Amino acid sequence: MDKINVTKEYTNGETTIVWQSNKCMHSAKCVQNLPSVFQPKEQPWIKIENALDEEIKNTVAKCPSGALTIKHKQ
Repeated sequence: MDKINVTKEYTNGETTIVWQSNKCMHSAKCVQNLPSVFQPKEQPWIKIENALDEEIKNTVAKCPSGALTIKHKQ
């Protein structure tokens, strides 16, 4: 059975975190590195307003599966 792909975007107006559920391997690197933003037991689970853009970018870059990516305001 194929995984259902859910893509969600979380933005603060300047930076947008894109999460693709089918790529996520639940390594929890995001939660370990930036728990103020990545809160899997909450809804929404990503609270982008809780950190600076640079902290968010650094944490997303550590995502081993590529499930988390960044889009910048154009």
